[in-house]
Amino acid sequence: MPVNTAGQYTADIENFIADEVLPLARRRLVAFQFGDPLTLPKGRGTVYTATRYQRIPLPAAPLAEAVPPVGQTITLQQVTAFCQQWGDRITLSDVAELTIKHPLMHQAQRLIALQIGETLDRNSFNSLLAGSQVNTVNSRGSRGALVAGDVLNIHEINRAFGALDTIGAPRYDGDEETDTKIKAGAGGAKASSNPRSMPHYVAITHPLVMQDMRENSTFVLASSYSDIYRLYNSEVGEWGGIRFCSSQMVPFWTGYTALTTGAAANTGGLATGTYYVILTASDTQNQYESQVWGVTTGIAVVGPTGSITVPLPALPGYNFNAYIGLTTSPANLALSPQGPISGTQTGQATQMSPGQTVTLTGVGVAQTPPAAPANAITVYPTFIFGRGAYGQVVLDNVKITLLTEADKSDPLNQLRVVGWKSFWGTIILNQLFFMRIEGTSNFTATFA
Repeated sequence: MPVNTAGQYTADIENFIADEVLPLARRRLVAFQFGDPLTLPKGRGTVYTATRYQRIPLPAAPLAEAVPPVGQTITLQQVTAFCQQWGDRITLSDVAELTIKHPLMHQAQRLIALQIGETLDRNSFNSLLAGSQVNTVNSRGSRGALVAGDVLNIHEINRAFGALDTIGAPRYDGDEETDTKIKAGAGGAKASSNPRSMPHYVAITHPLVMQDMRENSTFVLASSYSDIYRLYNSEVGEWGGIRFCSSQMVPFWTGYTALTTGAAANTGGLATGTYYVILTASDTQNQYESQVWGVTTGIAVVGPTGSITVPLPALPGYNFNAYIGLTTSPANLALSPQGPISGTQTGQATQMSPGQTVTLTGVGVAQTPPAAPANAITVYPTFIFGRGAYGQVVLDNVKITLLTEADKSDPLNQLRVVGWKSFWGTIILNQLFFMRIEGTSNFTATFA
């Protein structure tokens, strides 16, 4: 008896595609919101300068009769930041818009909107890494000295709070010059009893570091009472006058041993000398230099037309950067034909694909690589800051462009473009008003 099976008629099956698109992994964006909002007027260049006048010393002795004091000199201090223009675009064809089930213009706008917020936060964190006040867990002294088990704890938080408070870093919801006293009665009674309005510093931690804190019984007890008084986006708890926010956008660094290979050749643009190379890898999503290799041994080059070939590790999801110098602390990107062929980083040894052998032909722009942790150790920073630590300088607000009409360059209206741009920069207003704690975590982002 002939049997008609489904396999005979697969050509007549109508494929089903769900109407709803699947959700994306979410990012908690918190760093941009804490920067003081600042504006750079148009027509005044791209450099924003902030000024402060330093305190004068207190008098050392009482006045002598009829003798005027020597007097004090006013000291001026200024900090600057450069605004940069950032932006991106998505270009679609009219055929794609006509034939794809889900409206591509709508999806492009949604993805661009996510990219804008994440770029603002990513750039804010990169700027905060220029902070000069750094503690390491258990007082290890450097990022490279941290070991497994050096996780954030109550002692480190208290140490950070004590340092900021001793310096006099202003706190949020308090410490105003006009009235530094929290009144016990009248209108002040409500303020003093409501944890939302108590003076505090703010900390931003990586989610894995936050899990270390959640296993600390002292922190758990305190945060269980403060959960109902959350004040900020992504706030997870409060301890000792510091409110903790968690974000996956917090950068981190994983250390690797130095490459043992790297050969010199007689073609290129390197002068005669012994060169040292450091490799880093940036994830292709957030573009953080999160994987850091140790410095190579010296590689002798006989110039003036020398070069160095370096095999890049096969690390999917990452692009590589190569630093080169005549000391064991290279502070310049190398030049390489495997680098970008257009844009602001043309010819630099950056954005190079993994698994290939690249040629370093010269010394490029000055840029310092992130410090390397010990081999197989991942280090996470926790940022703690007070009011006025940093600001967000805006020269031109975010502008979104939707190009859907024909023009001279696209007379048949075959292209649609969704794009955005903004001109801004993050400025460190006072190095003394913030710091970071670097440590490891007992947790990883992998499933057992």
